[in-house]
Amino acid sequence: MKRLLAGAAALATAFVLAACSGGGSAGGSNVGGGAVAAGAGGGTPTTSSTTPTPASATPTSTTPAPTPTPASTKPAPTSTSAKPKPKPAPKPTPKPAPDPSVPCAAAAAAPGTAACVDISAHKAWLLQGGKVVYGPVPMLPGRKGYETPTGTFRVLSKEKMHLSKQFDNAEMPNSVFFYPGDAFHTGSLSVYSHGCIHLSPSASLKFFNTLHIGDVVQVVP
Repeated sequence: MKRLLAGAAALATAFVLAACSGGGSAGGSNVGGGAVAAGAGGGTPTTSSTTPTPASATPTSTTPAPTPTPASTKPAPTSTSAKPKPKPAPKPTPKPAPDPSVPCAAAAAAPGTAACVDISAHKAWLLQGGKVVYGPVPMLPGRKGYETPTGTFRVLSKEKMHLSKQFDNAEMPNSVFFYPGDAFHTGSLSVYSHGCIHLSPSASLKFFNTLHIGDVVQVVP
């Protein structure tokens, strides 16, 4: 009986060993007696990769360089608005032609107001821009020894009522001085002066109101 039990136990042990060794499986025997080494993945064989992994290389940038934009060949837009024409340069003002009725060329050529005196004719005029605007009017010049100076002068000063200290404070209304001591003023048209130009009251007032300081006064013989 003991022998039977011992034989049965031996047979069971052999059966268990055969089952653990997986002997006779069609997949072939494992090297090293078919046992799986401890710590090799909990009994399940791990298939190792046979394809080597290449070392990671720094990728080369394949971004193409920016293509330069070609310069625009289109012509610049032309403004369709017409440019304003430049204004013509102003023409120079021609000098006035001398009035043939006046014997004073310088007074007639003056651009502003001027006076002309003709001693021999006993006449006087006012001109504006070379044109006669007043006259001729009668006048009397200086007497012998006090002759009125001849030539081209300019108005020096004006005085509504001048008193001549040289001749006892004689009144000289509407005085327009064109030479030191000599002026147009109201005076006798029958008595010669001491160098001034005697005019009638109305004529002297016109000369006083028309002539300005700096205006041309021409006295011809």
